[in-house]
Amino acid sequence: MLLIPIVVFFAVTFAIIGAYLWLVPDKTDQRLHALSGNGDANVHGWQDTIVKVVTPFAKLSTPSGEWETSPLRLKFIQAGIRQPKASHVFFGLKTLLPLLMASPVYLILRGTQDISTLRLSTAVFCAAALGCYLPNIVLHFVAKGRKREIFDNFPDAADLMLVCVEAGLGLDSALTRVAEELQDKSATLAEELQLTNLEIRAGSTREKALRNLSLRTGVEELNSFATMLIQADKFGTSIGDSLRVFSEDLRHKRQVRAEEHAAKVPTKMLFPLVMFIFPSVIMVVLGPALIQIVRNLGPILSGQR
Repeated sequence: MLLIPIVVFFAVTFAIIGAYLWLVPDKTDQRLHALSGNGDANVHGWQDTIVKVVTPFAKLSTPSGEWETSPLRLKFIQAGIRQPKASHVFFGLKTLLPLLMASPVYLILRGTQDISTLRLSTAVFCAAALGCYLPNIVLHFVAKGRKREIFDNFPDAADLMLVCVEAGLGLDSALTRVAEELQDKSATLAEELQLTNLEIRAGSTREKALRNLSLRTGVEELNSFATMLIQADKFGTSIGDSLRVFSEDLRHKRQVRAEEHAAKVPTKMLFPLVMFIFPSVIMVVLGPALIQIVRNLGPILSGQR
């Protein structure tokens, strides 16, 4: 009876692996196609294929309302996803993944003996719920990683901006210069600064462009940075002095966060130590002694009986 669920499990597993290898291009091929000039066409090709497959299913779970003012759209922007078809893929996956995850669970557990209908229904429901919320979880972690990258590199950008301002550059020119210098270290932060500079060049006010920068990133420090520059521009205070105080505060925050993460390391290592390392050490240290005790006491105890 267990043969069919095992075959179904391996079939579904290999199908998922095959789909992943088919949809996700190899890094070496991407590099070669990029050098030959055909990389963008291949990338857009498989992306368009995914969009065409999941778009019909997106209509089943897409909520009503304006997408432009949706909080989910802001979450997409903070995660660095700006493609116009991203919402179709997101809601399409929220429709397909519950079916794809609940079906193998149902087929595997159905062939198991002595399983009640309540347990079967609960397992299928949990798998479907996990598939429904999996896109939200992935989006949350992508946005969180992007915010972390921006926060880790922003103190260096603030220091470089302070140097540029004190050297005589204007704020707009300093933003351009910082974006160029940070391109290799943090492409994400450089892209956001370039977008801010492009907004200012396109005719937007500096205040609006800086506010949009803080909204696109979702980082509290960038919000404080935008507020500081707006207030310095309104009240006519020195931007160099404001940046100096702000950069010192940023470095202090980064140091405090690093110390906080370092303090959490012993607590995080406690679980693997207790579950994996300590049992292995105990087996290595006490194993030979236990074997000798069993060999010596075994005949004595059996003789007494």
